[in-house]
Amino acid sequence: MSSKKAFGADNQQERLRFIGWIVGFVDGEGCFTVSFFKHPKSRLRLKWQVFPEFVITQEIKTKNAVEKIKKFFNCGAIYLNKRYDNHHEHLLKYVVRNREDLLEKIIPFFEKYPLLSAKKKDFQTFARIIRMMDKGEHLKENGLAKIRLMVRKMNNRKFR
Repeated sequence: MSSKKAFGADNQQERLRFIGWIVGFVDGEGCFTVSFFKHPKSRLRLKWQVFPEFVITQEIKTKNAVEKIKKFFNCGAIYLNKRYDNHHEHLLKYVVRNREDLLEKIIPFFEKYPLLSAKKKDFQTFARIIRMMDKGEHLKENGLAKIRLMVRKMNNRKFR
């Protein structure tokens, strides 16, 4: 019986190492971003769509790492971004856009296992925006304005 406990402890240690690896990977290569798209024919009064994304971008040679992260979170999609510039490899983008996945998987993970870089603040802002959207605040003029101000301060953008 003690061998099962020891084996379980080894699995737990390996899981924690993997979680640390994911946090470090996202600290280096991840991004929490929110975009806005105008939809003139939208039935929504404000005609704007708020578009949050969690993204990890990597060269195609690290496909295995990106696939492991997608499998861990069990959500999102991996897209090929073909490059025709002076770089030799295409890029892969792991993207999570579904608000439910962001609320139930991505946000709780990074709240439990915080980022260590300056992206931590961007993540916190991102999480607040997603929660505001979950309450429908992005559908009201003052809520949309608040979200716009928050986004302007994310990802090294200077407030203007």
